[in-house]
Amino acid sequence: MLKTLIFGFLVGIVGTIAAVYFVPVVDQHRESSVISVSPNGGNTESFHIDIPTDRIMVGAPKQSEPLPPGLRWPEEEQFDGVRVELFKVRNAREAVIGVASRMVADSDQIEDSIEWVLHIPARGTFYVTMPAEPADGIRRVGALRAGTREFRPMQGELSERWVPNTDDDDIDAPDGHIELVTSFVGAFSDNVTESAVTEGGS
Repeated sequence: MLKTLIFGFLVGIVGTIAAVYFVPVVDQHRESSVISVSPNGGNTESFHIDIPTDRIMVGAPKQSEPLPPGLRWPEEEQFDGVRVELFKVRNAREAVIGVASRMVADSDQIEDSIEWVLHIPARGTFYVTMPAEPADGIRRVGALRAGTREFRPMQGELSERWVPNTDDDDIDAPDGHIELVTSFVGAFSDNVTESAVTEGGS
């Protein structure tokens, strides 16, 4: 009887592991990617964030209207120059395909910089750092530092640009949107990363 119980217990464990491996618990929907080929052989993809529609959270010191309401920002001095935001991210077809965080450091204690983390379910996550100053007066350009899943083997850069709303007749339209454009290549290239850092810092 005891041997039968142990055998059944072991078979149950093995069966559970096999079921989890071959039948995923979560079948994530993957929105079709809107990717174009760059002249250098890499891939370009455009995302955008409607403001204020897609803003989920804002954390910053001395906010008059925190989001969500009631959010309390740490009072320690090292957080005085830090602003953190969470957003929904849309593709070129206006479909929400992921979330993003944007952290801005601007103080005497911290070097001015911006960090983006974009997470796209069923595809992966990538992390980008960029200087606070725009590269050409309009766009900030930063280098891809790390990625997971399909972004793991990539190298390249991300540009950020604010595009204001020009439709004055539509009172329900967002104030504008943040445009994010990736330019990634699949093979490792020191030149890509260095060019992104150089362009962003110029």
